[in-house]
Amino acid sequence: QVQLVESGGGLVQSGGSLRLSCAISGLTFSRPAMGWFRQAPGKEREFVASISRDGVMTYYANSVKGRFTISRDNAKNTVSLQMNSLKAEDTAVYFCASKWGPADGFEVGQYAYWGQGTQVTVSS
Repeated sequence: QVQLVESGGGLVQSGGSLRLSCAISGLTFSRPAMGWFRQAPGKEREFVASISRDGVMTYYANSVKGRFTISRDNAKNTVSLQMNSLKAEDTAVYFCASKWGPADGFEVGQYAYWGQGTQVTVSS
């Protein structure tokens, strides 16, 4: 069973940067596509970014395009989300998740395994 553990969340001022990491364990024969989602209080969990199993293909929500960058290091079994130019509306719990098959999955139900989440708070 795939296990995911996020880290790197915290409190940052508007315009600042944070880098989230997700450690992946429990992989056997296949390497999954990976995604980041976020959930703000009172809102549904929403797609942020995803990356293919080989790191070639990436996808972003329009709200973060040009500010966030997803990457992965398959040798270290980690996935990262570099977040720049943060805004108050980026405040949420951020989750990493794994998905079998292609990386163009934007729905919660397409992802099989989830981390516990890490809080990102952007002060205005």
